[in-house]
Amino acid sequence: MIEKLFIVLIVVLAVVAVAQIIRLSKVSSVLSKKREEDFSPIANKVNSNLMIYFMVFMFAFLIWHMVAFDDVLLPVAASEHGVKVDNLLNFNWWIIFTVFFVVNFLLFFFARRYRYDPNRKAYYLAHNNTLELIWTIIPSIVLVVIIIWGLLTWIDITDEPGEDALVIELYAKQFDWTARYSGIDNTLGDVNFTLITAENPLGIITADGIEVKLKELDEEIEKAEMSIRNEVLPESRVKELEDRIGMRRRQKSKVLNYRDSGRDFQTAYDDVLVKGEMHIPVGKEVNFQIRARDVIHSAFMPHFRAQMNAVPGMNTQFTFTPTITTDSMRVIVEDANFNFILLCNKVCGSAHFNMQMDIIVDSEADYAKWIAEQKTFVPAEPVRAELKEKVEVEGTIAVN
Repeated sequence: MIEKLFIVLIVVLAVVAVAQIIRLSKVSSVLSKKREEDFSPIANKVNSNLMIYFMVFMFAFLIWHMVAFDDVLLPVAASEHGVKVDNLLNFNWWIIFTVFFVVNFLLFFFARRYRYDPNRKAYYLAHNNTLELIWTIIPSIVLVVIIIWGLLTWIDITDEPGEDALVIELYAKQFDWTARYSGIDNTLGDVNFTLITAENPLGIITADGIEVKLKELDEEIEKAEMSIRNEVLPESRVKELEDRIGMRRRQKSKVLNYRDSGRDFQTAYDDVLVKGEMHIPVGKEVNFQIRARDVIHSAFMPHFRAQMNAVPGMNTQFTFTPTITTDSMRVIVEDANFNFILLCNKVCGSAHFNMQMDIIVDSEADYAKWIAEQKTFVPAEPVRAELKEKVEVEGTIAVN
């Protein structure tokens, strides 16, 4: 306690001392009849030279910073459109650095060159139309170039995927990713949130899944009704159970509509679900269909310069063609443990940092072997046999 009071006393005394020094300085100026704007030529020269020294230090520090931390920047883009994104970004950086160095050089140079001189009178310039046009038209032209280039790049990278593009769904929920491959038919099975269960976390629609969900809903409705009939419950609890029964009956009606629609849900049978690590083939256009279950997430793949929001209740998509395999990138970055990565770029909750998945870019042959080893959503032997036959006979990627 005594130590804290002693520290407070020292701080108070220091403030009082500084205040007294400032006061004495003002009194001294008044007695010597010295104006506030009057200062010695030596002080003027020192301050103007310090402007140049600080400018040199600032430029040197910036350049050193860029060189010293170059290794923590993203490596070369690993997708076709990523190169275009980098070119656009680098163009912006060149403009920013040029303006930064030119403007700051002129700022400090003029502060040094036109420091106060009692024998020189400043030139008064109220307005200059030529200068106004220069610093209005030139930035406008530069901005128009950036905007048009940016729009053309965005249109190019968000264009519709080709018919042969590999279709993969990225499903986000707090706090992980699931990748769903479209299987042999390259068509993702239909989904609906009403069919989400512990065994079917993505709500993929299948005939068997519909029956399982109907049974689950019937059991929940019956359990709630029995509680109302056989237990003595407060009105608030009864109201809660009645609301739940109504909600489950409405959900059951939707599921029955799926069952009675006569639609063929077999396109989902050969879908493949993976977690933790996903594989994509190099040189193959990949179309990512992106969904979210709970809150807004964002599928961010920095090495491919790809990002798209995952929004509950709607589908978004992003397409790119990987150009560098994982093995090749490990050589480029000189890191044997390097992996491409999928991250969530929205702060989606307390465990947001857990939302990541490794992405392995394989050669066509390695990808074909990997996908053939994965379990299909419906583990039917005909599906497995057809998939293996496609790999063995055609020797190509088993996605079309």
